[in-house]
Amino acid sequence: MTATDRGERQYGQLYPVARAILRPLFALGWRTHIRGAENLPDHGPAILCPNHTSVIDSFLLPAALPRRITFVGKAEYLDDWKTKHLFPALGMIPIDRSGGDSSARALDAAAEVLHRGELFGIYPEGTRSRDGNLHKGHTGPARLALRTGAPLVPVGILGTREIQPPGASAPRPFRPCEIRIGQPIDPLLHGEGADDRLVLRQLTDELMFEIRELSGQKYVDEYATRKHEAMPSQPTAIVLDRGNGGRAERVATGSGAMTAAR
Repeated sequence: MTATDRGERQYGQLYPVARAILRPLFALGWRTHIRGAENLPDHGPAILCPNHTSVIDSFLLPAALPRRITFVGKAEYLDDWKTKHLFPALGMIPIDRSGGDSSARALDAAAEVLHRGELFGIYPEGTRSRDGNLHKGHTGPARLALRTGAPLVPVGILGTREIQPPGASAPRPFRPCEIRIGQPIDPLLHGEGADDRLVLRQLTDELMFEIRELSGQKYVDEYATRKHEAMPSQPTAIVLDRGNGGRAERVATGSGAMTAAR
């Protein structure tokens, strides 16, 4: 048995069974509309990066996608006997948000998923947004993309906060939600600086800009999590060329709010 086989069995043994049960159940319970499905690669690795405003995001998105996806989740889920075995069996890779070796091992496991040519999902904000805004992204997804060469796919999820608001013990049925999939971002266009903080921040800010465009959320230039990462002292700027007749968009980042000039 190879290391890849062991990793595959460690996370996601019950994924096919759970998907077969949950997909029709979710289709019956909620009206999920997908826009931009053509932006999801038909095959090969990709890192899906959604906004995160509700617990149910991690269930509705995999149920709606045509391809298997493995998500990263907070290690605290493994402290609860009800989810200790269930979540990893469904494909969740636990990550210790305090950082250190545990976070590194989680990213190694994520890299194995991508090396198998599968989809990997991670929330750039690091946790749910309690206020409904889009918060500053952490650089983990960018680091993983530069390490593996897998594209970053921005995703905007709308309506799930109304399905299951913060603090709600159960989701509300028969409510609509929408999943908007943006165009993949090629990390190698930023070079190969997986350890370059400036490159990581530029790629992350480009990703968050695209997520904001898809979700329509207000952007807040502060982390939603308690742990802050070190940042370059100078502000940075990104010029996004969308290829539509040469029009470019400039995104100002740094200590100020994210803005765009068209």
